[in-house]
Amino acid sequence: MATNQGLTFAFIVSLIGGLIVLIVSLLNFVWFLSGAQNFGGYGSYMRGGTDGYHGFMGTYGSSSNFLAGICCGLISGVIMLIGAIMLKVDPHQSKLWAILIIVFSVISFVGMGGYFIGAILGIIGGVFVFAIRQTNT
Repeated sequence: MATNQGLTFAFIVSLIGGLIVLIVSLLNFVWFLSGAQNFGGYGSYMRGGTDGYHGFMGTYGSSSNFLAGICCGLISGVIMLIGAIMLKVDPHQSKLWAILIIVFSVISFVGMGGYFIGAILGIIGGVFVFAIRQTNT
């Protein structure tokens, strides 16, 4: 009984983390496609000190690098969701799905990981699978 409750908690936390990463990445993707100005930071007040020409942000604010970060977040969010759902569907391979969730939660940090909250929730959910005591029931 405790294993099912533990996997349910890991499922819920990982699912919420994956949803946050996916939704934030989708919002950033829509922002990018809308033709809005692509800032060196997230605001024109940051244009001077954090622009790519001054070396603080590097070239992260350029179109191709910004889009690569967004796509990394989108892919990571989808795979985190798949891993979370598979935790519930196939609990016998929960460690495999937990590893998948943890790896793609860490990778989602490239795309800011749902403002880091989604990535942290995914890591917590994946690690929790390893923390619960598995029983043979």
